[in-house]
Amino acid sequence: MTRIIAGDFGGRRIAVPAAGTRPTTDRVREALFSRLESANAIKGAHVLDLFAGSGALGLEAMSRKAASATFIESATPAARVIESNVRELGLGTRARVVKERALQYLRRSPNMFTLALIDPPYDIARGDLAAVLAALEDRLEPEANVVVEWTRRAPMPEWPATIAPIVSKDYGDTVLHYAHKVPAHKVPAHKVPAHKVKP
Repeated sequence: MTRIIAGDFGGRRIAVPAAGTRPTTDRVREALFSRLESANAIKGAHVLDLFAGSGALGLEAMSRKAASATFIESATPAARVIESNVRELGLGTRARVVKERALQYLRRSPNMFTLALIDPPYDIARGDLAAVLAALEDRLEPEANVVVEWTRRAPMPEWPATIAPIVSKDYGDTVLHYAHKVPAHKVPAHKVPAHKVKP
């Protein structure tokens, strides 16, 4: 079990999958959400929780007044745990659980988000994460916020043209990479992929 730190559901316990996930520690979640709240990035946000695990990140955002959350998790046991947590908190249609791989979801979904929380397995290949971030580009509203939680042993994520890194913060073996969506007209021409250049 883990707990929601603050907000409407502060102190409430949520279930975590028995195996196969790496729940974000309370210390890291508290630092993450303190920063996002200071940036006014949570209240009213439409949240995408990729590689959701127990759903702790998206549920914390919902507790702190996010408007909605979509949880993407490919493992059936973990997706069922998220569904149970959503029911226990009474979130109804404001929360949606999708059992699908992150990249597949991003490539097919028309939905748009203002906050993306990405907590991939620490052993994910940098190229696989880069593909997810590239697919995420078109699913973000202007000025959307992005956070990638990854291992400190890994290099900086490979950010696509319109997602600009802001800062990285280390917490033991974990690092939080903060970024935001840059309006297309502010992206230097040499950084825009050829297929995105309008004739």
